[in-house]
Amino acid sequence: MGEVAVFLDRDGLICRDVHYMRHPDQFELLPGAAEGIRRLNGLGVRVIVVTNQSGIARGYFTEEDLRRIHQRMEEELGRRGARLDAIYYCPHHPDEGCPCRKPRTGMLERAARDFNLDLKRCFMIGDRRLDLEAGRRAGCTFILVPSPETEEGLEREAELVARDLREAAELVARRMGR
Repeated sequence: MGEVAVFLDRDGLICRDVHYMRHPDQFELLPGAAEGIRRLNGLGVRVIVVTNQSGIARGYFTEEDLRRIHQRMEEELGRRGARLDAIYYCPHHPDEGCPCRKPRTGMLERAARDFNLDLKRCFMIGDRRLDLEAGRRAGCTFILVPSPETEEGLEREAELVARDLREAAELVARRMGR
């Protein structure tokens, strides 16, 4: 039996959704994000970010810019006692048909190989239909944390709904019997 992970979308869940975030100074941690990740860390599950970043393919920012943004994210979380096990991103344009771009499952499948995960025991937490579909296609339990970008009616389709990442982490803990 493989390990359990919680897959997290980035924008609108961990940080404020800035349309095509280009610079680390634009990174703003959302309330409850660090606390939720710290709670997940305490459960002994892998905490893995999976994020579409087509701004790279569109020429809005580079992979080096994204690396610096993610470094800032990890530093902000670390200052609050939270840590990520991995960050996977898709740099491709939506029209490229990339298998790693959510709602496809490539990033989740790669993480499953890298960390010996049992995707059927894993969770996907996000704020959009792309996250829901990727999680479901991979066999994960989906938890919606609505944001201003959440599509209307998505709450009715999600298995679980939480106000923020801290509450979502508590739902994961309950589902795991902890």
